[in-house]
Amino acid sequence: MSKSLTTGSPWRVILLFAVPLLIGNVVQQLYQFADAVVVGRHLGVDSLAAVGATGSLLFLLLGFAWGMTSGFAIPTAQAFGARDHGAVRRSVASGTILTAIATLVLTVGAPLIAGPALELMQTPPELMHDATVFAQISFLGSGAIMFFNYLAAIIRAIGDSRTPLVFLTLACLLNIGLVILMVGVLDWGVGGAALATVLSQTVSVVLCLEWIRRRIPVLRMGRGDWRVSRADLGEHLRLGLPMGFQASIIAIGTITVQIALNGLGADAVAAYTTASRVDGLAVALLQSLGLAASMYVAQNLGGGRPDRIRRGVLQATWMAIGASIVLGALLIAFGAALVELFVGTGAEEVVEMAALMLRINGLTYWSLGVLFILRGALQGLGHAMIPTVTGVIELVMRVGAAVVLGSAFGFVGVAWSNPLAWIGAAIVLVPAYAVAHRQLGRMPVAPAVATPTTPIAVVGPTDGSMVVDAIVTQPIALPTRTESLVAVVRAGGRRGRLTRRRAERGAR
Repeated sequence: MSKSLTTGSPWRVILLFAVPLLIGNVVQQLYQFADAVVVGRHLGVDSLAAVGATGSLLFLLLGFAWGMTSGFAIPTAQAFGARDHGAVRRSVASGTILTAIATLVLTVGAPLIAGPALELMQTPPELMHDATVFAQISFLGSGAIMFFNYLAAIIRAIGDSRTPLVFLTLACLLNIGLVILMVGVLDWGVGGAALATVLSQTVSVVLCLEWIRRRIPVLRMGRGDWRVSRADLGEHLRLGLPMGFQASIIAIGTITVQIALNGLGADAVAAYTTASRVDGLAVALLQSLGLAASMYVAQNLGGGRPDRIRRGVLQATWMAIGASIVLGALLIAFGAALVELFVGTGAEEVVEMAALMLRINGLTYWSLGVLFILRGALQGLGHAMIPTVTGVIELVMRVGAAVVLGSAFGFVGVAWSNPLAWIGAAIVLVPAYAVAHRQLGRMPVAPAVATPTTPIAVVGPTDGSMVVDAIVTQPIALPTRTESLVAVVRAGGRRGRLTRRRAERGAR
């Protein structure tokens, strides 16, 4: 569903656009929250730690696949924006073929290397069995997870962002019910928790396919649509592979953190896993604001409104900082009580370590808020280099903190790995956006005309889950008369100023 962000109060537009994104992110985090509570309460701290010990490995392999399949949807949106329905179907066919190949590789190869990889990561011996079982079942069901992500991406690519959210919500609710049944009632252990995720994602795939068959004629495939060329496959790989590698860069950092945690014992792994689940609920809000800011910037850039970009990014930054202060205060005040929901009584050391990590994060959320807004703004402006550089900086800071500080200060040092990564990236983003802000101030301003676009929410993994992380927009051709007005205004001069005033009166 197309939505214009080029008119209205900037802060209000960004906030309203962020709400459905926040709902999707919170639904995902609530699932992980409930899943961890069930596992921790019914199976114990070691089982909870075992599930957490697999997160970085799943992130590395499934994260690459998630990022890649999301990139496959970009040509679909471009073809849809151009109203070339034949190209839309060929794009879907190309992405489906490549997703199937990636699924085959993961399903066959990943379960075989799960055990050796966990040993290489120095997983504590008491966690190895459960961690291996959880990872192997997750990889065996990777096809359902990948195809749900891909189908949701192509539905979003044609402008429908609500339907994937509905299916995501249903999948999460079903997942919670299945986890309670398989872990709490049937006592299938951590394997039941992994199987619950696979089954719920399979149901979501079936729902997506049925929705496409019934409601989206443009995506109904014929035999001829499957005759794709090497050029079609190559174009999809050109866009998908970099997004997969970007997710992998982040995953390498999480693996390093996981290795450092494994060396500190099962309690440290359980504490970090629990704190991350609680932390994810807070981070979801800041992620949603960052995506909304990125979409807002992209649309206003296409609409020739640099003045709105300048105001909107500043207002979004202050909103993110304000939200960060509130969220941080809540975690500092109630973090320990939330952690006890996962592990119950008798695990005081785990609660103490997890609450310490939440206090550290809560004090530094301001840097994460700045990071999400400014990186999203630069992505919306089409700047690829700086966001990529900040990803590398996050990797270096996270690895350095986990290795150096973890060796010197134990769990406290590892707990500082994420905040130091956020601060390091923000230090680069602030001056980079300041330069872009000054450049925007020198750009001409076009009339206040709504610019329709087709949004593609690029879904990538964070801590083993799928969350909205970045956006790409595909402009839709505006009416010729409006294009002429914009061209005249951009040309400048008295005639341009008069035309702008007329256009603004017409918009009102």
